[in-house]
Amino acid sequence: MLEFTLPSLGADMDEGKLVQWQVAPGQPVKKGDVVAVVDTTKAAVDVEIWFDGTVHQLLTEVGETVPVGAVMALLLAPGEAAPPPDAAPRPAAKTGAAAAPAAAVAPVRAATPTTAPTSRQRVSPAARQRALELGVDLARIAGSGIDRAVTREDVDRAAAGRAAPAPAERAVEMRKAIAAAMSRSKREIPHYYLSEPVPMRRALDWLRVANADRPVTARLLPAVLLLKAVALALRDYPEMNGLYVDGRFSASPAAHIGVAISLRQGGLVAPALHDVGSKPLDALMRELADLVRRCRAGSLRSSEMADPTITVTNLGDQGVQSVLGVIYPPQVALVGFGRIAEMPWVDQGRLSAMPMLSASLSADHRVSDGHRGGLFLARLREQLQRPEEL
Repeated sequence: MLEFTLPSLGADMDEGKLVQWQVAPGQPVKKGDVVAVVDTTKAAVDVEIWFDGTVHQLLTEVGETVPVGAVMALLLAPGEAAPPPDAAPRPAAKTGAAAAPAAAVAPVRAATPTTAPTSRQRVSPAARQRALELGVDLARIAGSGIDRAVTREDVDRAAAGRAAPAPAERAVEMRKAIAAAMSRSKREIPHYYLSEPVPMRRALDWLRVANADRPVTARLLPAVLLLKAVALALRDYPEMNGLYVDGRFSASPAAHIGVAISLRQGGLVAPALHDVGSKPLDALMRELADLVRRCRAGSLRSSEMADPTITVTNLGDQGVQSVLGVIYPPQVALVGFGRIAEMPWVDQGRLSAMPMLSASLSADHRVSDGHRGGLFLARLREQLQRPEEL
């Protein structure tokens, strides 16, 4: 028997509220399938399963809040027969690798059939976000959209006569979760900070030419060059790219970059763009635009929330000259970018105005040091002088 547990979707997540099951008992699933929608303090997240199997029993009810690591469902492994009804053991909810204290464990109960649709319900991102705001159970709504998809209007009709919670309350809870994670980071991680000025004339000139024949919707933004440059620099400095867990650092073979995205109601999330170093700029631009859109619509996947191996924050569009960020545990580094602005620049004795960018690194002294961090920033600067190679 396989156990499907609530995964950790970030260091600032201790629990999650089940919004909807996307599977029913007897339904086969494959690794990567979305099996549940879970509400965190930041967003409603499509939770993917990480193994193949057949759903045997749903243990968490829609609307129930459970801790990270709690067993939410039991599945049969491929080829495994279902046990007799009275032979199935009642699993203990867990937090992380160890069992949680009894007082911290939410009771496990079999979900009622009405909360487990036989096929995945189609829900627009706007409808899902609206349902979270109003506290509406999507499983009880009949959709009126294309292919019977649930629309925002369907949710509003279902919630008629009910008062919606103030968006400010959700923003306050998010701020509390972020503050708790950042406090932990500053308490446990010995940070060091470096910054480097980066000339951007070549990169901007290359972008101007590259975008000349592209439609407006397909043009590349400077942000995508920065992300690709970070990923390529990490190949030579892998100690900046990975996770520090249980006193050990594990380097990641690929750069899954968490992109810090501000939310309209306040706060931010940093979901991952996967394997950034191997993708062409056009593909990265499409994925980045899609990630920002879905993030602000409240439609993210668990792999995007759980997989980042380093975070990049770009505050240049806010007019910030530079940013020194706080590492998001269990990651070991964060790269920050400020605005691109013309600054005095001396090249071979000649003074000119140069578009400049401040790149910063916040890194974990348990894994790297200022020497290696400085070399990493220097490689990042060099990558941006050769934009045609990105």
